[in-house]
Amino acid sequence: MPLTPSASPSPVPAGAPAGLETDPWSALRAAGPLEAVVEIPGSKSLTNRYLVLAALADGPGRLRGALRSRDTLLMAAALEELGARITPQGVDWIVDPIDIGGVDDPTRAADIRCGLAGTVMRFLPPVAALLGRPVRFDGDDQARVRPMGPVLTALRALGATVLDDGRGTLPFTVTGGGRVRGGQVDVDASASSQFVSALLLTAPRFERGLVVRHTGRTLPSLPHIEMTVEVLRAAGVEVDDSRPEIWRVAPGAITARDVRVEPDLSNAAPFLAAALVCGGSVSVPGWPTRTSQPGAMVPDLLTRMGGQASLEGDLMTVRGTGQIHGLDVDLKEAGELAPTIAALAALASSPSRLRGIGHLRGHETDRLAALATEITRLGGRVEQTSDGLVITPQPLHGGVVETYHDHRMATAGALIGLRVPEIGVVDVGTTAKTIPDFVSLWSTMLGGAAR
Repeated sequence: MPLTPSASPSPVPAGAPAGLETDPWSALRAAGPLEAVVEIPGSKSLTNRYLVLAALADGPGRLRGALRSRDTLLMAAALEELGARITPQGVDWIVDPIDIGGVDDPTRAADIRCGLAGTVMRFLPPVAALLGRPVRFDGDDQARVRPMGPVLTALRALGATVLDDGRGTLPFTVTGGGRVRGGQVDVDASASSQFVSALLLTAPRFERGLVVRHTGRTLPSLPHIEMTVEVLRAAGVEVDDSRPEIWRVAPGAITARDVRVEPDLSNAAPFLAAALVCGGSVSVPGWPTRTSQPGAMVPDLLTRMGGQASLEGDLMTVRGTGQIHGLDVDLKEAGELAPTIAALAALASSPSRLRGIGHLRGHETDRLAALATEITRLGGRVEQTSDGLVITPQPLHGGVVETYHDHRMATAGALIGLRVPEIGVVDVGTTAKTIPDFVSLWSTMLGGAAR
C-alpha cells in the first residue's frame, strides 16, 4: 500500500555503544570547496500539520509537494486507520476527511503505529477522542520512553477514557464518546511544544472550542506552536494567542484547502553548514521570505559561526572559507538545530555553549547525551550542563558514530565526516525519517569534491 512506511530497524537503547550494527556507512570526505544547489524535500512539521487539518476539514483537500518520509507516511497511514482517505497523485496528496461519528462498527478498535514520530503519537490522540471507538497507540521501543502524560491528562479532563496503566507513555488506548465538549485545560508543555499543538489542531472540532494554558516553567520550540496557529488561521479557524502561553481556539469548520508545503528548513541546515566545513557555497531553492519554521534561524547561526548567507529571490546561499567560529547561543526556539550546530562546534576554532535545550533529552534519544558521547568518542571534549552542552574543540580522529536511530545524529555524523577521515555512521538510513535519499543528496552536493 503506498502510504505504509517501511518497517523500522530494531531500536538501539540510548547509551548503547557503537558497532551494534554491521557495515556503518563510510561518510564522504570533502576534497575541496563546494559549489552546489540542493533541493530540500518538504517540511515534515508542516506536512503532518496539514495532514491532520485536512483529515478534520469540511471537504477534500490537496497537499502539494508533501514530504514522503517515514514520519509523514506513518501520519498518513494513521489517519487512514482513523477513517480518512489519502490518495497519492503525482507529488501531491488528495485527502478526503474523516467522517466523525460515521463509524459503522463502534466496537472495532483502530491501531495506530507511531514509529518514533512525536507528531503521530501526540497529534492524533485528540483526534481519536472525537471517535466513538477505542484507538490503540504504540510505537518503536524507544518511543515508549517519550513523554505523553500532559496530552493524556488533558484528554481525560476533556472526557475521554485513556488506558495507559499510569505510565504516561506508549502504549495506550484512547476511547471517546463520538464528540468532545471542549472548554479549557491546563498543560505543562515544558517537555515538548507538541503537547500544545496537539490540542490546538483538533480544538475547532470540539463543541465549545478550547482554551489551552501552559503551566510549566519553560516552553521550548515556541515557533512550532506559532506554526500550528498559523496553519489553523489559514484554514479559517479563529485563534486568539494575544496572552502569553494561553491559546483560545473557537469552535467551527476547518476549511479544506489546496496548499503547497515549504522545504524543510531544519533539514537544509546540515547541507548549508557543509559550506562552512568545506569552503565554497551551498544553495537551497524555495527558501520562504516569511515562515514560522524554526529552521529560519539557520542563516543567522551559520553567519555567526563564520559563514556568509544571502537570499536572492527564493535561493538561500551560504558561503564559507573552511574556518568555523564557536558561539554561545540559546537554541530554546529551535532545538532541532542543535545536532548540526554541535557538529560544527566540534570542528570550530573556539569553544561553544549551546543553551536552552534540556528538553532534547526526551527526543528520539537523549540527544544531549548522544552528542556528548559521540563527539567525545571521536576525540572531542563535551560537557553536559543542566540545559545544554559546552563544546571545547580538540583534534578529532576517525571512528564509528552511533546514531541511536535518530536522524539528526546521522546528519551530524555526516557533517563531521566531511573533514575528519574514516568516519563511519551507523544506520544512516534512519535519515529517512525526514530526508528521503539523504545519502544520494549528500553525494550529489559533494559532486567532484568528494573523496
